[in-house]
Amino acid sequence: MDTSIKTALKKAKRKQLLKIIITSIIVVLILIPILYKTGNYFAAKSSTRLHDSLFLHNAIAEPNIQIDSQVTANSTTFGGNIITNRSKNINGYVVQWSTLTSSYDWFRRKIDHNELTPGFYWSSSDFYEYDKQTKNKVATFYHPSIQAYFDGVQNELSEVSQMENYVAEVAISFDQPYTLQEIEAKIPENLNIVWLYMTSRITDESTGPSGTPVYGFVPPSSLKEGDKDFYKGFIDTLEIYDDNGNDETIQKFLKLNKNKQWNEVGILGVMLTGQTQNFKALENQDFIRGASVGATAKMVPYIKPEK
Repeated sequence: MDTSIKTALKKAKRKQLLKIIITSIIVVLILIPILYKTGNYFAAKSSTRLHDSLFLHNAIAEPNIQIDSQVTANSTTFGGNIITNRSKNINGYVVQWSTLTSSYDWFRRKIDHNELTPGFYWSSSDFYEYDKQTKNKVATFYHPSIQAYFDGVQNELSEVSQMENYVAEVAISFDQPYTLQEIEAKIPENLNIVWLYMTSRITDESTGPSGTPVYGFVPPSSLKEGDKDFYKGFIDTLEIYDDNGNDETIQKFLKLNKNKQWNEVGILGVMLTGQTQNFKALENQDFIRGASVGATAKMVPYIKPEK
């Protein structure tokens, strides 16, 4: 082949290679911002949904637990974490509770169920559930339709009422469902009703805690029949939380109670907070099936209790 032809072919190949390289660079430069924007869009959408899921769960399934802050951390185009700082209000005393570190990517959202699920302590003489980070005792609710529990149905009212200069939260489980009006007549005014236990799954608890969630909501500060909007809000939140209808417990509750008047709905228990000596009035009351102490705090002169 003639030398001039070879030289021309080499130049043509170099030009073609140069064109391919330049075209590739241009395509990459165009695709990078498109992929960046697309990734940010899906990550932000997933982050928003995870935020909403965490707030929904707190609203219906975290007795007397409040979210102090909830922020996005380690955010990238591909995903990140959401940090949820939580606490409890024990009659005006703020008690630290476990922090959740939940994660998300473009297509998945993972709530930190490891920290939501209590730890379990048991020995030859004792058994209780505790918050894994703070090590505070977790108060247990007992469903009136579940006969046998692993450690029996506890009533710790006499023990907590003997504690001097403390505030405490106590989960009170009723022997049967009661209406709001009936509950108001039974609970002393010097105790705060901070959470209403409405429903939970009926399951076998005799061999050990199942970890099944309890559902309920924070009542208004003044429990009145006219506060039915709070109950409607609870119903609406349940429907949004289980929008696919997969939670049998929620769907059964909605079917039985969605169209009832608030003053007709049965309540299974309440979370109470107050000064420990004020719980003494509830000792030996026949409407109480179980009473489980949760977090406590020692009173100090510079913080005034709510009641």
